[in-house]
Amino acid sequence: MLDLGRAVSFACSVLSLYALMGAAFFAQGTRWEDRLVESFARIVVAAAVCLVSGLLFRWEARPQKPLTATLPVKLFLWALPGHALLFVLAWYLDVYYVPLIWKNLPY
Repeated sequence: MLDLGRAVSFACSVLSLYALMGAAFFAQGTRWEDRLVESFARIVVAAAVCLVSGLLFRWEARPQKPLTATLPVKLFLWALPGHALLFVLAWYLDVYYVPLIWKNLPY
């Protein structure tokens, strides 16, 4: 039963990180500042889900390993800087590069 709980919690961890990416990059018709605020809320939810999943992965593990060494927490700790880097890069490209390639600007 614990193994099934681990699998389900890991799937929830992956889905919460997917929801974070969707809020950061695929929200149409919103400004980057609004996406940033929404992403902070999703980061908190993803962190909580990954933390609980990490606790399930750590439970009854012999020898006892630290929480940061569990797979869901590692996935969160690697995905968060990747998402942040891609978010900053996309914001930069949208502000400074995309206006240069538009041909029909009003100014």
